[in-house]
Amino acid sequence: MTASREQESLARVLAHEGAYSNHPADPGGATMKGVTQRVYDAYRRSKGLAPRSVKSITSQELFDIYDRQYWDAVKGDRLPAGVDYVVFDGAVNSGPKQSIIWLQRALGPLYKGRLDGVMGLGTIAAVQACNDHDALIDRICDQRLTFLQHLKTWPVFGRGWSCRVAEIRSIGQAWATGLTPLTASFVDGGQAKGFIEDAKAAPSPAPADAATGAGAGGLGISGYLYDLQNQLSPLSYTSEWIGKVVVVLAIASALLAIGGLAWRWYANRRAKRLAAALGAEAT
Repeated sequence: MTASREQESLARVLAHEGAYSNHPADPGGATMKGVTQRVYDAYRRSKGLAPRSVKSITSQELFDIYDRQYWDAVKGDRLPAGVDYVVFDGAVNSGPKQSIIWLQRALGPLYKGRLDGVMGLGTIAAVQACNDHDALIDRICDQRLTFLQHLKTWPVFGRGWSCRVAEIRSIGQAWATGLTPLTASFVDGGQAKGFIEDAKAAPSPAPADAATGAGAGGLGISGYLYDLQNQLSPLSYTSEWIGKVVVVLAIASALLAIGGLAWRWYANRRAKRLAAALGAEAT
């Protein structure tokens, strides 16, 4: 990896990030050129400097943050052309760990380690063993888009994110195939941070437990009433009335139990799909 591609990649990232933003739905909060106030505060503290508004960030500070916290974090200099930019941009938008997880998942069987979001020797070796970087970029971008679609903020920022990922895919694949990539363009909403902390919640299994428990309890009561019906059989009117109650209660209880089992199946399936979309290990 040549140093020049870091500069070219950064120029395109900055184009996507735009200038200052502070959208109330953006979990990044106050952000200037892709650097959040929290990241800037931490950077200033590490330098022994007083905190100040991220609006006042200097060009040198901006480059230092991008270089150390994003480019170096994903080991951009050790990644192939195009892949370096795609992983770098993902790190800026959703954090280095999440972007590396997308890469690890996109590598498929070439990567034999855990989905830990660490650009270790195993991940680097798997990237080097990949012969089709164009297709790899496709899979990384697919992973990223699926992840973003499972965030609660997707209805607000989905259009912007979709446009950004489409451009990243195009630029990355151009680099990967030796072509000259287009410049990036700003689309409002695409600069919003997409963090895993804002993922949609998995369906709760609690309704399934409640329904199954109620169904089992109802079946138990219907059994008791059935025994009572047999004891009261000489009293035909009472026995007939209890019999009707037993039938209704048994059917309702069975439906509750079946519904509870169905909901548990649905909740487990949704939870697994959500975990896969967010880059978690399947369980």
